Order: sequence, then C-alpha cells, then structure tokens
Amino acid sequence: MGINCTGKIVIARYGKIFRGNKVKNAILAGARGIILYSDPADYCAPGVNAYPDGWNLPGGGAQRGNVLNLNGAGDPLTPGYPAKEYTFRYKVNEGVGIPKIPVHPIGYHDAEVLLRAMGGPAAPDSSWKGSLNVSYNIGPGFADNSSTRKVRMHVHTNNKITRIYNIIGILRGAVEPDRYIILGGHRDSWVFGGIDPTTGAAVLQEIVRSFGKMKMEGWRPKRTIIFASWDAEEFGLLGSTEWAEENARVLQERAVAYINTDSSIEGNYTLRVDCTPLLYKLVYNLTKEILSPDEGYENKSLYESWLEKDPATENNSYPRINKLGSGSDFEAYFQRLGIASGRVRYTKNRKADKFSNYPVYHTVYETFELVEKFYDPTFKKQLTIAQLRGKLVYELADSQVIPFDCRDYGEALKGYSNRIYKLAKKHEEQLKHYKVSFDPLFSAVVNFSKAAAEFHRRLEQVDKKDPVAVRIMNDQLMFIERAFIDPLGLPGRKFYRHVIFAPSSHNKYAGESFPGIYDAMFDIESKADQHEAWEEVRRQISIAAFTVQAAAETLKEVA
Repeated sequence: MGINCTGKIVIARYGKIFRGNKVKNAILAGARGIILYSDPADYCAPGVNAYPDGWNLPGGGAQRGNVLNLNGAGDPLTPGYPAKEYTFRYKVNEGVGIPKIPVHPIGYHDAEVLLRAMGGPAAPDSSWKGSLNVSYNIGPGFADNSSTRKVRMHVHTNNKITRIYNIIGILRGAVEPDRYIILGGHRDSWVFGGIDPTTGAAVLQEIVRSFGKMKMEGWRPKRTIIFASWDAEEFGLLGSTEWAEENARVLQERAVAYINTDSSIEGNYTLRVDCTPLLYKLVYNLTKEILSPDEGYENKSLYESWLEKDPATENNSYPRINKLGSGSDFEAYFQRLGIASGRVRYTKNRKADKFSNYPVYHTVYETFELVEKFYDPTFKKQLTIAQLRGKLVYELADSQVIPFDCRDYGEALKGYSNRIYKLAKKHEEQLKHYKVSFDPLFSAVVNFSKAAAEFHRRLEQVDKKDPVAVRIMNDQLMFIERAFIDPLGLPGRKFYRHVIFAPSSHNKYAGESFPGIYDAMFDIESKADQHEAWEEVRRQISIAAFTVQAAAETLKEVA
C-alpha cells in the first residue's frame, strides 16, 4: 500500500495471528511504537452481552500477553541453556526476541477515540474494517480538527531476573522405568486465569489424584509418568523450556511422549485435537470410548459428536486433527527435542464463530464465574477433557507396545509433500529454469510409507513374550519422531529443529508443514536475487528428502 511507517506509532487489531508477530511486523516496517486493540468484530459474538451479563469483551477490556519473538529460545537471556544460578546471561539489550519498541494493549472504547480521528485514505477493503462506528481510515496522522494531535506512549516495563518454580511429580514405572510419559501444563496466568490456565491446571490435578488413587490400590504403570506444573508460560513458555533444556540429554534418550494440559476449554462446541500423526489412531480409538458431553448427543461417543461437528477437510470420514504449532508448553518437547506430542481441548464452532479465540481471553474478565455461568456450567466438558488426557497418558504408559502408528505419518507426509508441491507449481517457469525438482522428496515419502507398512507387519508378528523383541520395536516407535529432528535447526530459527512441523514464521500459533521449504518459497517473487532464492528452495527440498529417507531407515528391521 506504500504507506511509510518509519518513525510513526502504528495501531493494530488483535486477532488472526500471534501478537508477537504483529510487533515484529511493526518493527520491520520501521514503526516507533505499536498499540494493539481488541475490535468487537474479533472479540464480540453477535447477540451476546458483554461480561458480566454475557461472555463478550467489555469496551474497557485489554488483552495482556507476551510480545516476544523467542522462536523457541526460552529465557531470552540464556538461549539454549537452562537459566540456573551459574548460567552465563546476556545483557537485556542483547536478549533474544525482546521488542525494541514500546507496545501497549488497549480496549475498543479507547481505540475508538483514536480511530475516529484518523486521517488518510479509507480502508482498502471490508476485511480491514472492524465493527466500531468509525470509517477505519488508515492514516498516517489525524484529520480535520484533530490534525495537530499527537499520540505519546509511556510504557513502564519492569525488567528483572526472578525465580520461577516448576513442580514435578514422578510415578515410577514397574517394567520400563527408563521410559517417560510426560503430562505437563502451566499454572501461571494473566490476572485470574479463569480459563487459561486454570481449566487445564484443574485437569492436571484431577488426573494426578486419579493415578495416585490407583497407585494406593497397588497399581503401577509399565513406564514412568512425569507430571509437571510449569511456571512462567505466559512470559514465553519459560518454565517448560528451561526444564527441557536442563534435562535434554535424558529426555532425548528416554521420553516416549508429551501430553499438554493447558486450558481444557476455549469454547464449548466440540473437541479440538492438535498432535503428531503418530497419535491419530490412539486419539480416534479413545474418543470412541468416552461419552460425548454435547447436548443432543446423549449416549453417543465423543468421537461421533466430534466427527459430525468437525470432519477433516481432506477426508470427511474422520474428524479433523490439526498440526502442532506453538503457543503452549509442548513447544520445546516437540519442535526442539522431537518427542511425540499432543494436546486436546474443547473449542468454538470453527465455521460459524468468526470471533478470535474466546472474547475475554487474557483480560481481567477471565474469571471462575465466566466458566461456571457461561462456558461449562455442568463442568462436563472439562471432565471429558480430563478423561481423554488421562486415557492418553494411561495408554502410553501402560500398553505393552507403544500405541503409535507410523503408517499415519506416511499418509500425512504424502499430503504435506503434495501440498507444498502444489504451492511451488504456481511458479512453474521458475521451477524449470532453476531446475527445482521435488522428485527426491516424493521418493523419500514413498520409501517411508513402505517402511512403515513393513514395520507394522513385523510388529503384529512380534513375540509378545520376548521382552527384548518388544523393547526393540518400542524403541523404534519412540525414536521415529526424533528422526525428523535436524540438529542444525531451521534457517534463522535454530531452536525449531523439526523438519516436518514448525510454528509458522508468520503466525506462531499455527503449525506449518515442511517449514523450511515453505519459508524459502514465501513471497519468493519479491526476492531481489531470484537465483539465490531458488537455490535455497532446492537446498530445503534436499534437507527434507534426506530427513524423511533417514526416518524411513530407522523403521527397518534391526540388523
């Protein structure tokens, strides 16, 4: 649009993408400061009252949240290493991802005052317009009587090193104590944290209580279960990342899976699952064993209500499962260490509800009363999530054979490689000119699918009475996710090391498949040196092809 933001304060609507990405975009555009506001178009559902009479965001509500661009670094002063007393720390101005400009959130009542006075051209199209009674001019500067007005930002930030506390509980496995299943979620919150994280922290406590009761009755899981209550998640996933850094060597060798237990509800319409393809079958099977808490689905399974309300786009005979992005504590375990991970929660109606997240997210209005009165009055949705998270942990810890299915990974890789190729085909001439071929990747994906099918054929025939034979197969299952890790990491994001999945570079909350190739092709037509840009695409294809092929090799019969 050709607007020069250099030296200006910009105002941006919350929603669609992670707030830290908005701040990064403002910095790259040369802005001196950024004001973030919640527009009713994104934070008010039609026909619903503002809190406390309903669950919409009142005009004075401001969404808190970190605006760091950490890219998986954890504590910004100790990237890559645990922030212990003895650890070397960078100076604050050298810290990772700390914004260099002031950032401040406001509510829509205050935003309306600023937006009403804005000058400049009208919004280019309706997607730029929210639902305030203003024209949504885009500036720069103010118009008419307000033309001499200026905005000053005074942001007082407390930068200090402070101690945080993770709470870890261990239930030792009876058969394979050196194999770990981790159930982790945070307990710190912005203000009251009525939904985030308390609906998840309560689930963690209940699962711990249930497992504790079984232990008192003489039961022990085959594998060790680690229960973790993380601190400082809201400051950038700090508690979970620092613990992962401190224990990385042990976790790489012994961790089977990580199940996240952040908020158990963000809506009350249907189930939402984000996980590694290894867990698809287990999730589908377990949801068939749990009763649906949804109205009108009495005596039907959770799987049935989920399938009916949110079928997968590519195959509507299964419910939809999302790719893991970031925004919660599984990040270090999945994206950095390659530990199979998953998260489940209740969510809004993706198709009908156009508001972003739940309206009072991260505000002072996110209270226990909000949950009790509007979101889950019977607490059945939270109970359902507790049952599903608990069952996931139980099955992963107590099944003789780890309940992963590599064939689903093969199918997923096929879909992801076709999708990235389709994206590349928009540049058909350049693909020919720069000799860019996806054939090595397609070939590796076919090899992986064959190796996965052959592996599961052998798995069905394994002698279950031979503990060494079972252990060999289980180790291959455990290490398959690890096989997708590139020790060098993604370009410019060395702590995101998973070659198949990463948080999107443009929205930390969303997951991207084959992120190295995707990022190399993003906006490629605007790159000054086209030869260099397409060489990077070729390099990323070769890294992906090698990684998938190497993962396939790990599934072959042990020599």
